[in-house]
Amino acid sequence: MVKYYTALDSTFGALADPTRRAILASLMLGQASVTELAKPHRMSLPAVMKHIRVLEEAGLVSQEKTGRVRNCRLAAEPLKNAEKWISRYRRFWEGTFDSLERFLSQPEDKSDSKEDQSWQHRKRSRKPRSR
Repeated sequence: MVKYYTALDSTFGALADPTRRAILASLMLGQASVTELAKPHRMSLPAVMKHIRVLEEAGLVSQEKTGRVRNCRLAAEPLKNAEKWISRYRRFWEGTFDSLERFLSQPEDKSDSKEDQSWQHRKRSRKPRSR
């Protein structure tokens, strides 16, 4: 179980950076060389290679060297594990939103309207803070 969370931490850590997410988006289209992956980014090739190394350590990217060219490929397994973890919370939030929707769709109780009016009156009578 600890190994699962360590891998999950690595995945989310790698996904936390917008450059790394952009690299993964490029790799969704297929295999690409490090040079091709670096083109859209305003940074040096070594900086892009560091980002790729973080993705590789998280298991999100695999590299293969052919001659002088390093080709990268997307690895989906860590993303599947992250999606499984997130899906548990999605079910929770969907249930919460369903409860909220039921609550909001209930007809308003007229006895509360007097309280609401007094709240509105108090709210309007407050003086703005001076700085």
